[in-house]
Order: sequence, then structure tokens, then C-alpha cells
Amino acid sequence: MPVTLLGAAEIRALASELDVTPTKKLGQNFVVDANSVRRIVQVARVQPGERVVEVGPGLGSLTLAILETGASVTAVEIDHRLAARLAGTAAAHGVAAGALEVVDADALRVTELPGDPTVLVANLPYNVSVPVILHFLETFPAIERGVVMVQAEVGERLAAAPGSKVYGAPSVKAAWYGPWRLAGRVSRQVFWPTPNVDSVLVAFTRDAQLRGSEAERVRTFQIVDAAFQQRRKMLRQAVSGVLGGTAASASEVLERAGIAPTARGEELGVEDFLRIARAS
Repeated sequence: MPVTLLGAAEIRALASELDVTPTKKLGQNFVVDANSVRRIVQVARVQPGERVVEVGPGLGSLTLAILETGASVTAVEIDHRLAARLAGTAAAHGVAAGALEVVDADALRVTELPGDPTVLVANLPYNVSVPVILHFLETFPAIERGVVMVQAEVGERLAAAPGSKVYGAPSVKAAWYGPWRLAGRVSRQVFWPTPNVDSVLVAFTRDAQLRGSEAERVRTFQIVDAAFQQRRKMLRQAVSGVLGGTAASASEVLERAGIAPTARGEELGVEDFLRIARAS
């Protein structure tokens, strides 16, 4: 029996059955267009037999599109009602027993996942999108690639290159794990309810080799946070608090790392920040 997808009418019926009123806080704008969920799965290059972790499956429209490929899914859902209903929806749409595991939890608190997923797929709300992505990449090294659907502002920042207007701390921290790219815009009309902001798909691939040790990652991120706390400030001032306490001590570390003390955080890539961490 092939896996079938949810239609717009069924999604509304499920929401009514569960007494779910989509909330902005949980980012509950449900995708009601089959072509859109299939497109996300294609961008993620999901293959039969792979294990995918989906964060925020909601009523299951994207979940079913992933399962349709022959992959299996570990779904992490914070809303207890949605988590409890998901397996029944999957079974009713032809999903084989064992292909879906539901984790009823806050994604930011999850430290173990059944099945060791290698692909991350998510539709994330603005306020938790970056923390969730970074938490999963840090906590689950088996994740090799993925696609996230986020507000355009977040996606553009994640994929930004040094020197661009929207480049910031999330850009650097995401780049620690590997390259990111914008993978397409998503029409507001495919969501219910219709959001008042644009969304994009952002794809990433984890680098085959670790960029540095865990201690170096923590130190690098500390320096990144300081560098971007006050934008357009010279590094010798911006990072002085984490590099010795004075502009002079910070300048000494920066020069050791081959970075001009008068440079600004917006100009530096992740490797530059790592060099500063190693010199400190």
C-alpha cells in the first residue's frame, strides 16, 4: 500500500479534531500543499532506507512526504496532542509499522534520538530556529545534511557570507559545521493559516572533517558572540572582554592570529575566528 499525503481539508479536520488553534509561539503554520512538501524532500535528497529526523512535524504533512520515499522518520514534536496523533495519521495513510517513531519533547532538550538519523528536515518558527539547528548539529554528529524551512530573514542569515549585510553570529556558527545555501522560496499560500512573512528553504551539508575540537568550538563561539554583540565595532574593542580584558591584550591575540585589530567581525569567516580562538 503506497503512502498517501494529507490534503488541505484533512489538515483542517485534524486540527479541529485535536482542538488545535495554530499559534505563532509554536510556529504552527501547517503546510497544506502536497507539491511543497515533496519539493522539500527532494531538496533534502532523502533516499529509501535513510533515517530522517523531522523537527516540528505538526499534523504530519511533511512527515508523510518523507515516508513516501521509503525513508524512516524520527519525529520530534513539542505539542503533546500533535505528538500523540501522528502515528495514527501515518498508519491511516499507509505507513508501515516501525517506519515512524515519535519523540514527544522540546527539540532544544533532546539529547538522544532513536535510529541515529543522518538527515535533518524541519519547519521551524522564528524564535527557536537557529538554537534548534545548532543544538542538533552539535548534539547529533551522525546528521550529514538537511533542509530547514524558516522565515526568509533567518534563512538569509544562516546562508550569508562574510561582508554581507545580514552576516552575523548565526552565519558563523552554522558555517562551523559546513556550507549552507538558500535552496528556494516558499509561497505564503502553501501554509494554513497564511503567515505574514516570507519563508525560504536552506540546505546544508556537514563537512567530512571536524573543523576543530569541542573546546575550540566553544571558545570560537564565545569570541563570535563578543564580536557581533556590538556591530561595526573594531575587533580589538569588541572582543576585549574575552581576550584579556583590554584593547591592548586583544590586539596582541589578534595579531598573533594574523587578524588586523582594526578589522570588524562582519569581515571574518569561521576559519578566521578559529585562528583567534587558537591564538588566545
